[in-house]
Amino acid sequence: MSAIRLHDVTKAWGTARAVDGVSFEAAAGGFAVLLGPSGCGKSTTLRLIAGLETVSAGRVLIGGTDVTELPPARRGIAMVFQSYALFPHLSVAENILFGLKVRGVPATERGERLRSTADLLGLSALLERKPSQLSGGQQQRVALGRAIIARAPVCLMDEPLSNLDAQLRHDMRREIRALQRKLGITMVYVTHDQTEAMSMADQVVLMNNGRIEQNATPAELYARPATAFAARFVGTPPMNVVSLPAITGEGLLLGLRPEHIRLGTEGVAATVATVEYLGADSIVACRVGETLLNARLPGRATFATGAAVRLAWDRDHTHLFNAADGRRVEPASAPATLAA
Repeated sequence: MSAIRLHDVTKAWGTARAVDGVSFEAAAGGFAVLLGPSGCGKSTTLRLIAGLETVSAGRVLIGGTDVTELPPARRGIAMVFQSYALFPHLSVAENILFGLKVRGVPATERGERLRSTADLLGLSALLERKPSQLSGGQQQRVALGRAIIARAPVCLMDEPLSNLDAQLRHDMRREIRALQRKLGITMVYVTHDQTEAMSMADQVVLMNNGRIEQNATPAELYARPATAFAARFVGTPPMNVVSLPAITGEGLLLGLRPEHIRLGTEGVAATVATVEYLGADSIVACRVGETLLNARLPGRATFATGAAVRLAWDRDHTHLFNAADGRRVEPASAPATLAA
């Protein structure tokens, strides 16, 4: 197993910085996810770890070795791409074995590795098929097999599930996570999907505009977002981050997760704007003056549009952010009205 460490890594094209002074460590044998919106620098960061892009400044270490100047083949990594990158004219077996053949691994060892990898991924009955004869999920397994068979201590994945439908994505999330745990490899996984990050990761590195917004466990990222951006990015629906000076005072933004807001007879006066029924719960959008707050309530909410309601929440569920820079402010001295 190999830990991965980035120290003040930057990637620039002219004056544009796709990655700007990024530092973090992915623990050996852990599952780290680089999360963020399109264009935030997460895929470029992965390519810098892989050696597919050159570092403009900073260092990349894998297993304690500085690999900043090493080519990809000497970094001890395997990689799975978004497009699967399978050879259409080769069979499943030939696709999986391609890298081993290039590296001159003996035929006997290649056969043994192929059998164990195919058994692990449920591909044993498909080895003679071509990629065009496979479903999306099966093609994804072949791409995984090609990475796993190399037995590299580090596996890098760049949005590998983005081409699959919702059910397959759900199934493959569980399979990839179980596979990583079983093999004990260090995995760095890129996604824009917060559900993937929260359900799979030991560590989430949330990026925005080429920089790290927060590096934390999924539980900490949800419970204590470090910035207003992090608060809005994680959660379904996202956290309400609003300006309510009458409650917080000037210069602060109030953060409330929809699931932590109660509708009852006490609290802040509001009116119902819309109700969205989702089956297991409902999203009720409420107006406090000109500000809209979403509340997530169990079951089917039957409030009429324009109905007068009151919103309440517990002090422990209150988040405050500096309006100027978006950084978290601890609510220890928050006014009593926060627990309305």
